[in-house]
Amino acid sequence: MSTAYETALARVRGGASARVEARALVEQMSTEEKIHCLDGGVPTWEGLRDIGSGGYHHRPFRACYVPRLGIPGFHFSDGPRGVVVGAGTAFPVSMARGASFDTDLEERIGDAIGRELRVVGADLYGGVCVNLLRHPAWGRAQETYGEDPHHVGELGAALTRGVQRHVMATVKHFALNSMENARFTVDVTCDEKALHEAYLPHFRRIVSEGVAAVMSAYNSVNGQWAGESTELLSDILRGEWGFDGMVISDWIFGLRDGVKSVRAGLDVEMPYRMIRHAPVTDAVGNGELAIEEVERAVINTVSTMLRFGVGSLPRNPESVMLAPEHLSLAREAAGKSMVLLKNDTVGSSEVLPLGPNTGRVAVLGRLADMRNLGDGGSSDVMSPYAVTPFAGISRRFGSDNVVHHDGSDVAKAADIAAAADVAVVVVGYTKEDEGEFIGDGSENAHLRSLFPSGDDPQLVEVYKEYVRENHWPVDAEHNMSDRSNPRRARPNDKGDVSFARGGDRVSLRLPDADVELIREVAARQARTIVVVVCGSAVVMEEWRHEVPAVLFAWYSGMEGGDALADVLTGDVNPSGHLPFAIPTEESHLPFFDKDAAAITYDMWHGQWKLDRDGNGAAYPFGFGLGYTTFGLGEPTVAAGGSHVDVGVTNTGSVPGECVVQVYGSPVRARDDEPRRRLVGFTKVHVEAGASVTARVIVNRAALETRDTVAHRMVLVPGEYRLEAALFAGDPAATSATVRLA
Repeated sequence: MSTAYETALARVRGGASARVEARALVEQMSTEEKIHCLDGGVPTWEGLRDIGSGGYHHRPFRACYVPRLGIPGFHFSDGPRGVVVGAGTAFPVSMARGASFDTDLEERIGDAIGRELRVVGADLYGGVCVNLLRHPAWGRAQETYGEDPHHVGELGAALTRGVQRHVMATVKHFALNSMENARFTVDVTCDEKALHEAYLPHFRRIVSEGVAAVMSAYNSVNGQWAGESTELLSDILRGEWGFDGMVISDWIFGLRDGVKSVRAGLDVEMPYRMIRHAPVTDAVGNGELAIEEVERAVINTVSTMLRFGVGSLPRNPESVMLAPEHLSLAREAAGKSMVLLKNDTVGSSEVLPLGPNTGRVAVLGRLADMRNLGDGGSSDVMSPYAVTPFAGISRRFGSDNVVHHDGSDVAKAADIAAAADVAVVVVGYTKEDEGEFIGDGSENAHLRSLFPSGDDPQLVEVYKEYVRENHWPVDAEHNMSDRSNPRRARPNDKGDVSFARGGDRVSLRLPDADVELIREVAARQARTIVVVVCGSAVVMEEWRHEVPAVLFAWYSGMEGGDALADVLTGDVNPSGHLPFAIPTEESHLPFFDKDAAAITYDMWHGQWKLDRDGNGAAYPFGFGLGYTTFGLGEPTVAAGGSHVDVGVTNTGSVPGECVVQVYGSPVRARDDEPRRRLVGFTKVHVEAGASVTARVIVNRAALETRDTVAHRMVLVPGEYRLEAALFAGDPAATSATVRLA
């Protein structure tokens, strides 16, 4: 006999309205069941004990289930570089994939992640992270795609399409969540123009793609916590944009006032019954909160589950995890993401690519043979192996021809480099330097008042001690005497537990030891290639002019070492382009205080700010070299400006992929507008000496401005210049004008 939920699901599949069927199910619930659906599925203290023993990576988080009616609830697993539950494929971080400028590639990655989610029983993916990179010091910059709203929106939409072939996707963190250390406390002030032209367009794009869920942010926006913001969650998200899915909170401290969050439009507090269960129960009981407001939230959640067929999705077999095609895709993505910033001639040829007769290769640096996949927090993927740069290069050139030194003895490393034919110096950061901030507890001690009274008194006392003394209980058998530092709270390769501190970066420079190594090696070896491992921009002025080749390799995933070898040898022609601008000085960037209690965001960040202030970039947004060169013809603009056709000629001697970027601006520009906005891009393959026509779809919405009187986006009628370029400010750009209305 079918359950009530199964009957409703069958009706939806037959064409019935998911919202109507959800309402009918909610009407059958008791008040207690309705309130149960507003929160994660387990009590706070039980859940915290589980997460402290590695539960984040053991199983999905379940919420909104009602066994009596057969409502299965949804099962959440995080991202964005893969499936964090179990041992899945670790793809390059999102920032790396943003550098690919390849939406087809990102959609295929989403498809692979969706398939692996179905192995572990997850049906909601928390991996579409699209907070704008306002400042490169942001610790979780690696989890987003870049600094430009159009670019970020298109990549996020592509990931959403791929994932939602299999499960529901969540876009996060809504909104203005681009500081890490102060994420629980900072109030971000942002005026209406900057909010809607810079910090929200990418969210709107992904909502238009049909994303199932939106996750609210920790921070406060214009004086209101994001998880309680009627402006964000109701007026903009549902009212202006027409979002019809569910809204979930960020983890544990995603709101402050339970009743207010329900009224504002937050449907589910995740991942436990924590802040709002008791106050909402009381408020409904005494009439302060109408049961209809609770029902509205539950209908949003259940209707979303019905639309996506939650509960009817069979698990995929274990063989889907780490499938050969997924590993191949991870390697492809890593190769296509790497950005060649410099490739000077030494002797008679450019340093890269390295030919088959290269000879002895010195691979140097503390990161050269380290498993270094990025953030050690919620986005960490427990892949069973990771190919390091040294391993990948050794496999390609043969171990007898490759020598490694970690750089701890700089003089010895320089001697090794001098004796080799080429030196590859691997520098940059790790999860200790940047990533999700896992402090020692003292930073957020003021939040302990948000914890509910305990369902398990013993656990309550343990967690009070954790907050007070920075201890974390990890023993799954309730042995409260076994505690360890919270920086060691996830299973690692050896089976013990390990959390990285992470957080916002303290500098955009490389560590002093890396700079010293680069300089000493470059002084002894003319053919020095610097490989930078990072999650966002690195200011390189103190050393970049001393080396002939610089390659941004990012946190490149479990296949990254082999992909690096592919690029260094020319098996893969690098086609990555910077998803942000790299300044010559940190002072050219917006104000950033990682511990700020309050901060103001305006329009001006990244390339937009550099252009406005007249500061040239070390490397501009969209910049990237390859082993060939391209020329662009004059663009042809379709009537109404829907797309631009531009001829692309490969003027070099090897095939390559060209990223054609189209920038738009009013012919009669205003000082309060960016000099140029990215309105479209595409990636095309061109054989050596050949020409193709690239069609770039123009996103007219990227040219819209905010009418702060009517409170809507408008395209000001007039003449617009559309530039076809290889990067922002390209002096060889070609352009055409079109009238838009």
